[in-house]
Amino acid sequence: MGQDQTKQQIEKGLQLYQSNQTEKALQVWMKVLEKSSDLMGRFRVLGCLVTAHSEMGRYKEMLKFAVVQIDTARELEDADFLLESYLNLARSNEKLCEFHKTISYCKTCLGLPGTRAGAQLGGQVSLSMGNAFLGLSVFQKALESFEKALRYAHNNDDAMLECRVCCSLGSFYAQVKESMKIALQHGDRPLQALCLLCFADIHRSRGDLETAFPRYDSAMSIMTEIGNRLGQVQALLGVAKCWVARKVLDKALDAIERAQNLAEEVGNKLSQLKLHCLSESIYRSKGLQRELRAHVVRFHECVEETELYCGLCGESIGEKNSRLQALPCSHIFHLRCLQNNGTRSCPNCRRSSMKPGFV
Repeated sequence: MGQDQTKQQIEKGLQLYQSNQTEKALQVWMKVLEKSSDLMGRFRVLGCLVTAHSEMGRYKEMLKFAVVQIDTARELEDADFLLESYLNLARSNEKLCEFHKTISYCKTCLGLPGTRAGAQLGGQVSLSMGNAFLGLSVFQKALESFEKALRYAHNNDDAMLECRVCCSLGSFYAQVKESMKIALQHGDRPLQALCLLCFADIHRSRGDLETAFPRYDSAMSIMTEIGNRLGQVQALLGVAKCWVARKVLDKALDAIERAQNLAEEVGNKLSQLKLHCLSESIYRSKGLQRELRAHVVRFHECVEETELYCGLCGESIGEKNSRLQALPCSHIFHLRCLQNNGTRSCPNCRRSSMKPGFV
């Protein structure tokens, strides 16, 4: 089957599928898969089969076609196709509740360099990762992923993605609400504070700042009562982000200063790094170069102090989407740097911590 005929048959299958003749559409696409030698056509028809089986709830079949699509993308040697196929593989595992695998494949998507489709599919990758973290009850990471997906949706005017994220946030809200009920029944104040923080973050991500502010205040009150200074930092960081969203930058800076003092008291470098990063964006928007430079310098000092950089190439970790690898000795490097290093010992501490065939 040639390229033109392949294209015609794919379109025929789409017309059947759109007219709810699903089984006939699947038959047409399967014939294309059996007879066509056109790699581009095969890749496209595999995408159709993945989507159709997903919508039909046949998730094992969905996974099977996603695996074949990966092999086809590798034959095409195109990063965009590879990104799309890894996303389909992540979604398949998400549907099958293989959440650790979903997160791993999503990270692979984010680590693919220079993909044109990244701007379009990045939001969907973040959404799938958020759903996987939610399935594992890792609420904070789930919310962070959903917020990234929402930013992609807003930046690209993607109403469908925004709708899907809001549905996931609804599920997230329901789970946190159930946790809050349990916390109230058992008088668990730390858990109550954590749930309030989650509620506040959800409302902030939805743009509902009127509801977010009092939730942050309630969380802050309990965190102060139980002496959780790191929790107070998280609440103040959320308040600062709310003020930034309202473009009331002076109040945002006041909240950041209070949070920064608490973070320095407890010596939490990661919180300090986040606060300097937010301060940097505020001073950049205000055009205050001296203050901006001070926070840029402090941000990089925090990166060095927390060793958030690759010990081989020296680049900061997290500024670009790159695959990372933590060794058993706890030192972290870019995976590509380890693979090119050609040694079996950790480049930082020289411990022989890598197993044979590790890289």
